[in-house]
Amino acid sequence: MTTTLFVLNDAPYGSERAYNALRLAGALAGKEGQQVRLFLMADAVACAKAGQKVPEGYYNVQLMLGKVLRKGEVALCGTCMDARGLSDAEMVDGARRGTLAQLADWTAAADKVLVF
Repeated sequence: MTTTLFVLNDAPYGSERAYNALRLAGALAGKEGQQVRLFLMADAVACAKAGQKVPEGYYNVQLMLGKVLRKGEVALCGTCMDARGLSDAEMVDGARRGTLAQLADWTAAADKVLVF
């Protein structure tokens, strides 16, 4: 089993970094023999905000994150959540508050680390 850690820093909308990271993470999570872990930091914690409504025809980061959650693990920087006034109750099911220590553990255990 190959473990890939994705670390996202950018906001869910405004640039396409989060979008592209989630596209790749979702595609990789669908492959056999792959374990995907996603750690959301800084403005990227908003990717896991529940109840996102976007214009028709526009990508929805919440739905894309759901694909990763079905097969992988998603953690959110708790300090980053607090700084943005986001509570655990506002996040999508399955995305969990994380810590820098958890990110360090995931990084040490990963075969590959991709930072977006």
